[in-house]
Amino acid sequence: MTNDLQFDSQGQLRNLLTIEGLNRQTILDILNTAESFIAVGEREIKKVPLLRGKTVVNLFFESSTRTRTTFEIAAKRLSADVININPSVSSTNKGETLLDTIDNLEAMHTDLFVVRHKDSGAAYLVAKHLPPHVRLINAGDGRHAHPTQALLDSFTIRQYKKDFSQLRVAIVGDILHSRVARSLIHVLNILGVPEVRVIAPKTLLPVDVEKLGVRCFYDMRTGLEDADVVVMLRLQRERMQGALIPSEQEYFNLYGLTLEKLKHAKDDAIIMHPGPMNRGLEIDSAVADGERAVILPQVTNGIAVRMAVMAIVMGGSAPKDRRPGQ
Repeated sequence: MTNDLQFDSQGQLRNLLTIEGLNRQTILDILNTAESFIAVGEREIKKVPLLRGKTVVNLFFESSTRTRTTFEIAAKRLSADVININPSVSSTNKGETLLDTIDNLEAMHTDLFVVRHKDSGAAYLVAKHLPPHVRLINAGDGRHAHPTQALLDSFTIRQYKKDFSQLRVAIVGDILHSRVARSLIHVLNILGVPEVRVIAPKTLLPVDVEKLGVRCFYDMRTGLEDADVVVMLRLQRERMQGALIPSEQEYFNLYGLTLEKLKHAKDDAIIMHPGPMNRGLEIDSAVADGERAVILPQVTNGIAVRMAVMAIVMGGSAPKDRRPGQ
């Protein structure tokens, strides 16, 4: 059902709601297109005209810094007109429904919506409601999906590790509440990563998590053994109901990434984090600021990846100096 909304009748991506349903070639097309946009950020004039005359509305019902800002920069680098809506001071705060808000913004000739919402399935609801010529990108919905984060994470992994077919990737922390983890697990499995691990206490793991295509570890040192990539997740206390961890200090002792625990991973393992980081809770500053951390390159890559997704769903193509990827 989701694929009916994600692809048009010719099989072209028209909305990005979730990683599920995408095939390997579609994902590689996005990553390769993003590769071509990296050079745009290195120019003196950081613009290409692909979306000139198009209007992009960023509609974020949850607070965000990195995601909203990189979407805004991405759209502007594609020469789109960008409108940022703050729902806390909009008509939704006066009782207007989500779909009424969408209808009113679409009546202003919006071409592309970027939507983040606290409820799982919100992006699907909006996409189902929109007319076919208006596009939508899911910037995160509840616990469900965060597809562009997964794509920029996989893009970053490819930058440093090249070949997905030889990797062990460990995802550590609050898997239960993480849309980032779900989307990343899906994309890594589609790209052929032979071993994806999740490391967390039982209280922070979904029931039957192995069905997602992962190996499950409760001990961090064992789970990190010979890992090529370590992805740390934020402890999402705002989504928790009840005490899922004994204390923050004990959580850090058991599951916080320190230099000592990192010794169990490969010597050239890279460290990732989707942000925002809680230093001293899920990651030690010595690791976050260390030479193996690629956390800031993830943010930079987010612009190019989001440019690629916007260009593709709007029917654009990569710049002429496109550099081939894997």
